[in-house]
Amino acid sequence: MDGALNRILYLHGFASSPRSWKALALREAMAARGLADRLDTPAIPWPPDAAMTLLEANVTACMRAGATLTLAGSSLGGYYASWLAERHDLRAVLINPAVAAHLDSAHFLGVQKNPYTGETFYVEAAHIDRLRGLAVETPTPERYLLLLETGDEVLDCRRTQAHYAGARQQVCAGGNHSFTRFVEFIPQILEFAGL
Repeated sequence: MDGALNRILYLHGFASSPRSWKALALREAMAARGLADRLDTPAIPWPPDAAMTLLEANVTACMRAGATLTLAGSSLGGYYASWLAERHDLRAVLINPAVAAHLDSAHFLGVQKNPYTGETFYVEAAHIDRLRGLAVETPTPERYLLLLETGDEVLDCRRTQAHYAGARQQVCAGGNHSFTRFVEFIPQILEFAGL
């Protein structure tokens, strides 16, 4: 693998932003290693169809440029990363990712606000159905590095751990949905991405 062509595409979570603390920490760590130009952190729109259009275009552009792409996704970004990884034969780091079992529409329906942008948007049942349509029923274990914290107050990490059985997994006690120990795992993420 030619490390000069390796890139990471970081996918933020639901109602998040490329300005989230994890995206910024990854950007800072990569810049400190002279790798700032190897990270893409797109602003993922809502609804899911718009998100997938944007992400497919990003993945396709990287692959056409000859890059070896590793996806890294947090929460809903991890859900999208899993679908893209299976579709395009890519590797992915999943950080407290959502799985289909987590898509309980009662938690998401209605008006939502992005705390980074101030944008409000409406989540409909049809959006949740579309997300369910992107579910990866049987993930390929060897393509994933799964990072979980047992204290995730939003998603049940046991469901995620079982869904990705056989994948390389780091399950940390405590924490929360933001994955509080993210910074200490950045070297492992970069190694997984061949950087």
